[in-house]
Amino acid sequence: MSSWWAEGGGKPIPVEDGLRARTQRGRIGQRWWSRRFTDILERQCDPGRLARGRSYARKGQVVSLDVSPGLVGAPVQGSRPEPYQVSLRIDAYGPAEWATLIEAVGARAVYRAKLLAGEMPPELEEVFAETGLPLFPEGTLDMACTCPDWAAGGGRGRPCKHLSAVLYLLAEAFDDDPFLVLAWRGMEKEPLLEALRAGGAGSGGAAAPAVPRPLEVTDVPFAERMTSFYEAGASLSRLREPVHAPDAPPDLLLRALGVPNVKVRHIPLGDLLRPAYRRLAAGSDEAPPEDEVPPEGGPPAEDGAPPEDDPPGENEAAEENGLPEETAEAAESGG
Repeated sequence: MSSWWAEGGGKPIPVEDGLRARTQRGRIGQRWWSRRFTDILERQCDPGRLARGRSYARKGQVVSLDVSPGLVGAPVQGSRPEPYQVSLRIDAYGPAEWATLIEAVGARAVYRAKLLAGEMPPELEEVFAETGLPLFPEGTLDMACTCPDWAAGGGRGRPCKHLSAVLYLLAEAFDDDPFLVLAWRGMEKEPLLEALRAGGAGSGGAAAPAVPRPLEVTDVPFAERMTSFYEAGASLSRLREPVHAPDAPPDLLLRALGVPNVKVRHIPLGDLLRPAYRRLAAGSDEAPPEDEVPPEGGPPAEDGAPPEDDPPGENEAAEENGLPEETAEAAESGG
C-alpha cells in the first residue's frame, strides 16, 4: 500500500501559526552541527519522502517542537483532522557522564572559551567521541510516528514525511541555538556554562582566585559611641592586610611595557625602578644592596664618550657671559 493511500490521500490541512522552515529553497540547515542531522536523515530516507517532508516543513505543518533530555516531540498536521505525533529519542547522559564530558571540554581552553562565548566548535564532536559518549546519534535514529505510513512500514527506521519535516525543523532550531544539541543530550545551557566558568566540577580549568574577605569589625551601638565619636580611634595601620609577594618577577611591568628612554641625573630610569620594585615586592623599606645602587653620576658613558652635562644653572650662565661669581649671586638674590 502506498503512503498516499495509507494516510488517506488529499492535501494536508493548513496549520495556523505552524512552524515554517526559514529556508524555502535549497538545503535546510546551515551550521555544521545542523547539517549532521540532515545528513543522518538523508542517509535513511528515500527521496520521495524527503521531498514531501521538506514541503511539510516549509508549509508550516509542524504544530510545535519540544526538545527535552533524550526526547524531541512534535505534532504534525497531515490530511486527517488529528495531528500525528512524532518522537525522536536518543540517550540522555547522566550527571557522572556529563562530569566526564565537562572535564574533557574544560581541559581544552580554546573549546571552553568558545562555548562560553556561545559558539559550538566543530572539534567538540571529537572531544565527545574520545570519552566514548557521542554528541550526535550514531546509526539509525530511534524515531516513531503515529501515521498510517509508519505503521504500514512496521517502523523499519525509514522516516516518513512527518518525521522528515520534524528533523528538518530540528536542524534549523539547532542553527538558532547550538546548545539545544546539548540539551537533547541532557545538559541545559546555563548549568553547563556555570560549570565551565567555575573551572571546577571537573571542568579541568584553573579555579578562580580567592576573593579577599572583608575585615571583621565589631559593631557598637551608636549610643555607646557618643563619648568617643569625635576621637580618631584605631590607627589606620591596623586595617592593613598583609601584602603577599607576587609569583611574577617584580620588574615584570618593565619587561612587558619597556623602559622609557629617560635619565635622572644621568641614570637610566629602569636602573632606578628595578631595585625599587624588588624592595616593594619583598615588603622591605631597607636600603638596596650596594650592587643595586647605580654609581653617582650615572653609569660609564658608552664608547668612551664623556657623560652629558646638566643644563647650566644661572651662576654658570653668568660666568659664561663674563660676570664674576659675586655679581651673579647678587643678581640672583635681587641685591
